[in-house]
Order: sequence, then structure tokens, then C-alpha cells
Amino acid sequence: MRIVIDPGKERRTINFIDNICFSHVTDLEGNPLDLYLSLMVQNGNSEMRLASGRDDEVSTGLQPLIVWINGAGWRKCDKNLMAAEMQFFAEHGYAVACIQYRHSGIGHFPDQLVDVKTAVRFLRTHAEQYGIDPDRVATMGRSAGGHLSSWMAMNTDGFDSDEWAGASSKVQAAVNYFGPVDIKRLNLIEQENFKNPNHRWHRMEETHGGALLGGDPETMIERSDAASPIFQISEKTAPLLILHGDQDPLVPVDISEDFYRRLTEAGLETQSELVIVKNGGHGTRELFQTECKQLILEFLDRYLKK
Repeated sequence: MRIVIDPGKERRTINFIDNICFSHVTDLEGNPLDLYLSLMVQNGNSEMRLASGRDDEVSTGLQPLIVWINGAGWRKCDKNLMAAEMQFFAEHGYAVACIQYRHSGIGHFPDQLVDVKTAVRFLRTHAEQYGIDPDRVATMGRSAGGHLSSWMAMNTDGFDSDEWAGASSKVQAAVNYFGPVDIKRLNLIEQENFKNPNHRWHRMEETHGGALLGGDPETMIERSDAASPIFQISEKTAPLLILHGDQDPLVPVDISEDFYRRLTEAGLETQSELVIVKNGGHGTRELFQTECKQLILEFLDRYLKK
């Protein structure tokens, strides 16, 4: 059977570039460690460029950037674990970087935040190479990644390494998927859970929040606030969208409710949004339905494509 079709070319090609090294750091033992990111971007006919040195796709110009941050309780997690879910945003004209950061087994806070900021500065430094608009950058993350994305939204000074020092790590918007933005609250919940002999942990240093902080277990509760973006809200805070399931068993939805309340009390109600997802658990599929992604897209378009 021979068929001739004319599909047109409305949809643009998405290229996936993996294992881009953006940082050279050390682990808790002082051992050298390279950090990597991957990038999804509509940057033309890569096959023709490689084969013939030319490109038959007309450029759409520099694209706004989303830096995606995975969760997993700040534990080890493949940077590309949610890359397929992020294709939705690449389809709508965003470059999407999925980044690696030092997990709590090899780095304690603020190492994780330092790594995210370094990734943003790297991508700004190499913006022209990858077709990225350095003036339109957002972060997005789930769970522990939502915590780090919220930290990025605070646009606080500090937590910057010397790498790519000529570029800014400030962002223009951020999305927080059910992030534990109040580490003290998270640790107090775990402390209460220790009373249950069947609970998976019985020492603070074993918990997600405890492993993130490291150091003396006796001072983890009092040190928790310094790792919590909920206490860093200021006039520098970027527009922030929060999504949280109302049935989350790990990060109670009222943590996000409190975060949103504090944002509005700080006078940021016009740039802050909270979406409660009915029947949503911790990272369950309700939160990644097209309706949720469409809300995120509209939010990002408002601040990165206006």
C-alpha cells in the first residue's frame, strides 16, 4: 500500500540532549563529583545539522527555560525520571532542563540549593548555544524538588558557588509541586511517628529531613527553619504556583496552605497561586493530568511569555 499524506509542519521537533556537565563539586568525604543535566529544546533539525552542516527549520527565537528538579526526599534520584512528563512543556515552546543535584547521602543542605543555582547560572552562560532566553527562567519541582524550587523563588542572595559567577541565579517564576517547604513541621511529624514501633524510622537522622540537614541529631529541629523557604519570603520573591493533593499522606496539604497564607500576608497575593488537587496523594497521577499541566502552562506563560 502506497499512501501520500501532507501533515504540514505545525509541530516543531524536540531534541533531547543528555549528560551535559554543569558543575564540579565534592561529596561529604571531599571526593570530586561531576553534576549533569539534560535538555529538551525545540532547536531545529539536529539530524540535518549533523549530517550536512545546515538546518531546514526556521528558528522561533530564544525559548524561555524551565529547570525541572526531581524529588525522592532529597535522596538519590535519576535526573530524567520525570522527563517524559516534562515533554508537555517542551511541546509548548519551553526549553526544559532536568538537573542532578547532590542528594542527602553525599551532601547536606544547602548543597542542594547551591547545585540548583549553579545549574541556572550554567544555562544562562550557555543560553545562546542552546537557544535559551536568559531573561526568562523558571524552576519547577516535585516534593523535595518543590522545596528547592520554592527556595529558588525566594531569590535570596548567597548560596552561590564560584562556578559561572558572571551569570545570575535569580528566577522569574517558580512552580512547587507538593514540596515540604517547612522542614521543622516535617521533622516534628516524623518525631511523633517514632512512637509507632512499626514506623520505618526511629531516629531523626534517618528521616528525609534529618538526612538533608546532617550534623548533630539533637539540634536538627532547631536548625530546620534555616532550611525552610517558608521563612524566606520577601519583596524579592518571584511569582509562585503551588499544587498539592488534598490526600497527601507524606507532606500534609496544610503546609502548602500555610505557605500560601504567608505569601498573601506579605503582599504577594497577585503573583501567588495555590491549587488544591482533589483526591491527589503524594505524586499520584491526579497531579500530572493535562488539566494540572495546563494550569502550570498558563501561569508560566503569564510571567515568561507576556
